[in-house]
Amino acid sequence: MPSSRRFLATAALTLCVATAGCSDLDDPGQGLTRNDLVADLAAQMTAAADLTYEASYQLSGGEKATVAQTQKPARTAYVYPGGKITVTADATTECHMAKTTTCTMTAPPTAASPAPATVFDGAGETGLVTPAAVLALLNAAVLDNDVVVDQHDTTIAGRHATCVQLSGVDDAAARDFTTCITNEGVLGSFSGILNQTRMDVAMTHYSEQVEEAMFTLPQSAKLVDRRGR
Repeated sequence: MPSSRRFLATAALTLCVATAGCSDLDDPGQGLTRNDLVADLAAQMTAAADLTYEASYQLSGGEKATVAQTQKPARTAYVYPGGKITVTADATTECHMAKTTTCTMTAPPTAASPAPATVFDGAGETGLVTPAAVLALLNAAVLDNDVVVDQHDTTIAGRHATCVQLSGVDDAAARDFTTCITNEGVLGSFSGILNQTRMDVAMTHYSEQVEEAMFTLPQSAKLVDRRGR
């Protein structure tokens, strides 16, 4: 996003906090549209790829999940009911935890060949909505001039967040949903029908310190190496 648009979006959000509300964001005289607000949230989420953090979430039905990432080294981990995914420079590893835990290692992602979306299917089936999935929805909303947007601010797990309720998003896995993004660009919450399944995710803890255990594989796991080396 150009720096001028980011400045306008930030100024508008500050004004919303200081005044009675944001009901005039659609007024052309404001210089900022609802799509600009969604675009700014998408830009914040994109920038969050440079963060080091660990965030815990409560899923539908009371289950829990954790998302973590570090920069040195660059790696990401998703821990969810019955499974775990780690993405590092060495491999993309998906673990299925049952009576016998099996971890399958595939080639590490590259700019030209990112980790396939199917790797995260298991996480989605348990109710975890990944930041990448929400970012894709926001990007789709930015391109839809007819989308209906309602905005409000809140606090989630001690972090200030901007929330948008989007309705009628075309060409997206979720047409109607509500999501909150923290000031850092981290997913704070998501609620809606995603890929024909009801998803409710809310962050319960946020830390800039990441436990090393997030990236280690279960000691008793059976390893299947499909990296083709």
